[in-house]
Amino acid sequence: MLKNQAVELVEVGPRDGLQNEAAIISTADKLELIRRAIDYGIRRIEVTSFVNPKKVPQLADAEELAAMLPDRDDVTYIGLVLNRRGAERALATGRIDELGAVCVTSDTFGVRNQGQSSDESLAAAIGIVGLAKDAGRVGQITIATAFGCPFEGRVSIDRVVEMAKRAADASPREIALADTIGVGVPAQVSEMVGRVREAVGDLPVRVHFHNTRGTGIANVWAAVNEGAATVDASLGGLGGCPFAPGAAGNVATEDVIYMLEGSGIATGVALPQVVGAADWLTGVMGRPLPAMVSRAPAFP
Repeated sequence: MLKNQAVELVEVGPRDGLQNEAAIISTADKLELIRRAIDYGIRRIEVTSFVNPKKVPQLADAEELAAMLPDRDDVTYIGLVLNRRGAERALATGRIDELGAVCVTSDTFGVRNQGQSSDESLAAAIGIVGLAKDAGRVGQITIATAFGCPFEGRVSIDRVVEMAKRAADASPREIALADTIGVGVPAQVSEMVGRVREAVGDLPVRVHFHNTRGTGIANVWAAVNEGAATVDASLGGLGGCPFAPGAAGNVATEDVIYMLEGSGIATGVALPQVVGAADWLTGVMGRPLPAMVSRAPAFP
């Protein structure tokens, strides 16, 4: 018996999907990607990140893009932030509804990605949630490299559970578990989601998977079966991390929808419109995208 009959999808294509692309995508095309996501039914969108533009030049237009976002009361716009400065930039736009704070399980990855140890990154994330609340906004905490680190290898589930408990004390909107480099497998995902859900009580658990080793879609299924409330996905399966060598794209929005809807789990997202948007994005990127469903014949 499934623990969830419906799952919320967060479209992360405008941020995670594009951040690792070498060719700069125009702000107009990013805005069109966001508009299309709204049109196919997504109501939470990770629109950009407020990070050092020298490190992630693809997202140097964060403020410009935020100012152009469609005025929709029914859509939550998420801005990823790694520190107080990023949080202040996001809040200053007046258009970002939710701050996505990130902490990491690994000291090595934390120093390379955020200039912080693991514990320092968690303290910063907790502080960002507080800033969001003070500004009348919402904060969420993602635990990155939850399933493995490119530099330190395997990560203890006990460590992730401990971090989730500490993060939950800040009362964020949710706790997200991110497989930053795509090393997780379904059995590991099931155990981790189950244990984290037990540890954080009523706080929802969100999951973020990359398909580096072909296990992404299976990991989504394992997480949903353990009661994960929200799944991140990227149109066309684009994605990657500038600070994680070899990290491939996110699980594709269209692939996740096909699997979940076909299994009786509602997403509220229209698959034909997603496929149409993926065709458009293929043209923007000038190459085939990794997703499977948008390249396959329509069925049924």
